[in-house]
Amino acid sequence: MIPAAFDYVRASSLAQAIDLLRDDPDGAKLLAGGHTLLPALKLRLASPELLIDIRDIAELKGIEISKSGIRIGALTTHAELFASEPLNRELPIFRQAASLIADPQVRNRGTIGGSLANADPAADWPAVVVALQAEIEIAGPNGLRRVAAKDFFVDIFSTLLEPNEILASIHISRPKGGMRFIYRKIRHPASGFAVVGIAVGARLHDGVVVEISIGVTGAANHAFPGQHAADFLTGKTLSRDNIDQAAKLLSETTECLSDRYASAEYRANLIRIETRRALLALSS
Repeated sequence: MIPAAFDYVRASSLAQAIDLLRDDPDGAKLLAGGHTLLPALKLRLASPELLIDIRDIAELKGIEISKSGIRIGALTTHAELFASEPLNRELPIFRQAASLIADPQVRNRGTIGGSLANADPAADWPAVVVALQAEIEIAGPNGLRRVAAKDFFVDIFSTLLEPNEILASIHISRPKGGMRFIYRKIRHPASGFAVVGIAVGARLHDGVVVEISIGVTGAANHAFPGQHAADFLTGKTLSRDNIDQAAKLLSETTECLSDRYASAEYRANLIRIETRRALLALSS
């Protein structure tokens, strides 16, 4: 449980951190909350030559709400997302999701950017940002670029981030009037990670779905949008029959993971159950 030797630098700016990554993209690791990296170092599953501590970088912090949208800095902790009254007046799904993450120690240190960049297939925030149709802002040697959250996650612990890039912030359009969101998950009893997690956002007009988005985590090798189910529900009421058909469609079109805790068949069934529960909650 002793890490291999490494050099340590506490970066004071985003530009400095990017320069350090550019000099040695394969031998350096970023440290934010550290809840994934530090255990990996102790077990020598990761042995970076350089550890770049980014916790003091002001450009990566803060929650900003404007007329044009919402910006969440990558270093914003789960606890800060839970506690932000302005954010939760706009999007209470952040408080819902943050309250379900691990324990107080993790929530006080872990960051939303670290969770997204790590891309654990059972993490909570990936499903939420997919359902919110957020954009991920990435900083690198060539400046800033944005990618849609639905495209950001590509495989287990794999994203569109290049080795010399840093996830800088999350950008979300302010929700339209009547838009409602919900996040539900079945927790692993030991880790608190999602065996299956479902985030849904929907807007109804005269009982008919005019806009809907679904994000799924825990079930497959990365978070993904439940597009087939969303397309099916658009233009329909959230009747029990339509909800059942949409939940069944999402379950049947997902290639689920299988592990020692949950089989692929069990996860598929949880997708159906939790999607149904989430949609029923939004229909009431």
